[in-house]
Amino acid sequence: MDIKPFLDIASRDHSHLCPRQILGVRIGLKGLAVCDVDASSKAKHLLVISETDGCFVDGIIAATKCTVGHRTLRIEDYGKIAATFINAKTNQAIRISPTLDVRERANLYATEEKRRYFAQLQAYQSMPDEELMTAQEIELNFNIRDVISRAGKRVNCEKCGEEIINERERIIEGKIYCKPCAEGGYYQPA
Repeated sequence: MDIKPFLDIASRDHSHLCPRQILGVRIGLKGLAVCDVDASSKAKHLLVISETDGCFVDGIIAATKCTVGHRTLRIEDYGKIAATFINAKTNQAIRISPTLDVRERANLYATEEKRRYFAQLQAYQSMPDEELMTAQEIELNFNIRDVISRAGKRVNCEKCGEEIINERERIIEGKIYCKPCAEGGYYQPA
């Protein structure tokens, strides 16, 4: 498959092309293939969980058309270049990541390039899948239906009063709370 159109999308959205975007595109295309999704269509039953943000995700989005706004892309920021592709109809989950020695292997595909960054930029576009990445079937530690939830469901937190959407409320002793009020969040009032 010609990856150039996907690289063009990723570089346009990110304002340049870097090795991590190429990995995102290649891993995204591999994820579509293992989930039997055509790259030219938009699969509403596909959920992608990226283990980092930034350039890599721009490549994933370019290849899969999955986005946070469409609720088909999630970020679990582990600081790893990896993504899991989940078929929400079958619960099949495949985690794809670069091979552990991918940076060293890149040098074998760009022998004339002395700068590591540019060797990766060149090599990641042509390396065979089996040398570039690994795919592993995994079991999720959560129910996929809880992640997808039901759009349009709304309740209000009984402590702060703010609206909670998509079934993200917590019920404690019969009362409805948002996650920050129930468990703590990433912020607190100043």
